Amino acid sequence: MHGRSTPSSSSAGPTDEVGAPAACAADSAYSAYSACSRRTWLRASAAATASLLLGCERAGKEESSTVELAPAQDTLVLNALVWAPDWAEEMQRVCDGFMHEHPGVRINLQFMIGNSVEENLKPRATTDSLPDIVSVNASPYTASLADQGLLADLGQTRSWHGLLDILQREWTAPGGCRFGLPSGVATTLIYYHPDLFERAGIQAPPGDFEQFLAAGAALRRAGITPLALSGGFPNMLGNGPFSYGFANLVASSTPDWRQHIANGTLALDNAQGWAVFSRLRTLMTRQLVQADCLRAGYDATLRQFAEGRAAMTFQGSWAAGVLMQGRGQPVGVFVPPWNDKDHPRQAVIGSETGFAIAQRSSARHRQAAARFLDYLFGAGLPVWQGKRQNILPFKTPAPSAKGDAALFALAAGMARDAAATGAPGLYYSYLPVNTIDVLHALLPAVLSGKTTPVQAARALQESISAQARVGGK
Repeated sequence: MHGRSTPSSSSAGPTDEVGAPAACAADSAYSAYSACSRRTWLRASAAATASLLLGCERAGKEESSTVELAPAQDTLVLNALVWAPDWAEEMQRVCDGFMHEHPGVRINLQFMIGNSVEENLKPRATTDSLPDIVSVNASPYTASLADQGLLADLGQTRSWHGLLDILQREWTAPGGCRFGLPSGVATTLIYYHPDLFERAGIQAPPGDFEQFLAAGAALRRAGITPLALSGGFPNMLGNGPFSYGFANLVASSTPDWRQHIANGTLALDNAQGWAVFSRLRTLMTRQLVQADCLRAGYDATLRQFAEGRAAMTFQGSWAAGVLMQGRGQPVGVFVPPWNDKDHPRQAVIGSETGFAIAQRSSARHRQAAARFLDYLFGAGLPVWQGKRQNILPFKTPAPSAKGDAALFALAAGMARDAAATGAPGLYYSYLPVNTIDVLHALLPAVLSGKTTPVQAARALQESISAQARVGGK
């Protein structure tokens, strides 16, 4: 599957805005997505009642909904720690807008650093010192924090009721706590420049890994860098090549892979597990990536592709705004072909990083934090989504939302394909939190050749098994 778009500056008008000429295509894409959950679309409530938060460990008990936010002379301070590597400025603008409307509230905004949300969460969760508002992923680790009573239940927020049904399931912990609000539907894709493909004589996007390597070789012969890859940012190596390698080579033949991860019995020290890592290494040995790949961070990779210095990049749907608007030339997207020849491509689709509220905060802080999240997904949405043009997580597309209809349609098709496997999820995020740290070290080591694929698969299997043993104690 692949999609292709034209820049929003074309003479056809603002076709990338939902509610403008592209609205029918975008709405169709979102409607198709509902086939994954097999439920009809529901209209989000237009009226906003006061956000009423329930502690996850005591769900069902009401807190007062009449708690007033602090007056200006008694400022209520909300501490927020968020993951926004590509929209920090926009997040600050949303905070400024909220504080302007609520002069009695001040948001102390800080940004996460490092390779993942989890490495920022772990030390704070261990000491029960999570900030009022914090970025989280829809992962077993975060769900465990909710079941421990560290996260508040967001089920009474307006934003929660607007979420797609399948995402509500993804963000509900086993104990019933509705622990977070995702900023979008997530997938990682190959973005490509059709004009550079044409220059290299490539007629269509590749459909399997063998064809992908052939396309890369053709681009190199034409003097074009085939793929911009964030080799210096293992988060993207995990969400990209690792997740698609796992999906196509392991999960496709192990339907109960989640349970095997949970009980530590997932077999990776075998041909399928080795291949997950060898395909990453092949990108380097075949010289398909940029010269500075091992040092390339997230932003540098986005710029390289957006400026046309690479024919393809392996990036998330959350970066569509930057990647599809760079050169004034059409940009296409296709599902990464990490599958073997004559094997169907497996979809990797799930949830973007979202936001949670700490249960340890006072009732007034939790209510103010919930109001902020509703503002973030309400009046503040055009500020950040207009730049990112990501796939919003709502049943009813927001009138102000922007995005590429072809990308939306591609993601909808992936969701349909993934429906048979149950709830969505980027496979990388399902690993135990400490195993993610192990993988972060393994991926660049394999890419550089310091660790062999066999060694990496064995180390990953051992880490999964060890974490299951620790969890069982």
